[in-house]
Amino acid sequence: MTDAGNADADVIVIGGGAAGLMAASAAARAGARVLLLEKTGRCGRKILVSGKGRCNLTNAAELRDFIAMYGPNGRFLHSAFSRFFRPELLAFLRSRGLETLTERGGRIFPASGDARDVVRLFEQELADAGVRVLGRAPVSTLAPRDAGGFEVESARGVFAAPSVVLAAGGASWPETGSTGEGFALAAAAGHAIVRPRPALVPLVVREQALARSLGGVDLRNVRAAAFAREAAEVDSASIPDRDYGRGEKKKPRPPLIESRFGELGFTPFGLGGPVILMMSLAVVDALASGPVSVLIDLKPALTREQLRRRLQGDLDARGHRSLLSIWKEYVPLRMARPLLELAGLDGSAPARGIGAAGRERLIGLLKALPFNVERPLPLARAIVTAGGVALDEIDPRTLESRKVPGLFVAGEVLDLDADTGGYNLQAAFSTGHVAGESAARRALSSG
Repeated sequence: MTDAGNADADVIVIGGGAAGLMAASAAARAGARVLLLEKTGRCGRKILVSGKGRCNLTNAAELRDFIAMYGPNGRFLHSAFSRFFRPELLAFLRSRGLETLTERGGRIFPASGDARDVVRLFEQELADAGVRVLGRAPVSTLAPRDAGGFEVESARGVFAAPSVVLAAGGASWPETGSTGEGFALAAAAGHAIVRPRPALVPLVVREQALARSLGGVDLRNVRAAAFAREAAEVDSASIPDRDYGRGEKKKPRPPLIESRFGELGFTPFGLGGPVILMMSLAVVDALASGPVSVLIDLKPALTREQLRRRLQGDLDARGHRSLLSIWKEYVPLRMARPLLELAGLDGSAPARGIGAAGRERLIGLLKALPFNVERPLPLARAIVTAGGVALDEIDPRTLESRKVPGLFVAGEVLDLDADTGGYNLQAAFSTGHVAGESAARRALSSG
């Protein structure tokens, strides 16, 4: 056991993100002396960029649907959520003066729409709870002491405590301080690390010239389907008319990987937007085994036959006009010329002259615009890190390491990730709260 008189704190929290802030608060409110070591100059920097600066705190989904958004690893969160879930989080925030509102898709934000209010709330909370916060204190070493407890070496000094909460984040958004040190510290302590990889990340495609010509185009109400095949090998009629992916009960049949409906955007290098971000992790994992393609249905509300009749009617009625003048009524203007070129058609030619084969090529592009995925953007460009500390080495009831007693792990450094919608922040707050309380309980009982 660590001699309390020789310890700098009862609990040291490594990392001042959502999980670390909540862990420090919970530990201090449980009666522990808490020291929080933050790598950057200010805590909560990833909170500030979450939800496009508005901070999507959590989601109104029912517990079963909530858990499903983390995929198979979601079951790990049952215990933490039973102790600190959305009602407790919202009550915590409300009691400290932060009101919230619920928007489309169950997303819950601060009523002010300003993530800075969340960070200010935690800064005040830690001050009120007596937490000592040291910024610009990256941690280089986390080592057990012979006398018990831990010695933590940082740029601001070496500190000792009976309990440590490791909440150093993942390796995405490095400008917020998450650059993977948490994985290294956990590995040095003897933990297995599930390979970190990007999640909620845009995709780079092989068709660079086409993507570049469409860059900046944002689409609504489209369907994208990812397949474990080259685009040329996929039956273009096999795009499903329903969603498959995390949170959906029905599983896709190979070669389909996922199917999503919603908003999608083109970038100079490939595909982005909510639909692509949600399916990106499944695509990243599938790329490890072989080629992956994404087919986009630009008109999911219409069948091929309905489009065929509509297009034929427009060509018959206005055949003297240019093909481009008719085609731009089917797709956004910035897409019109690139897709005509892809179909091998001259947009300035009279519409009546394109022929049956040309019409079918246009319908094919409307119902299955193909892209071959080359790779995701780097992990540093992802919104969330997938992978991390293996969950079977962590007690889900307390978040304590099964390998290193007194070490607690919370937040994105764990092998937990979810789709967009507030799920990742809720997991950070919940695991942070449980880890902080548990660390305090262990530290105080060991004194």
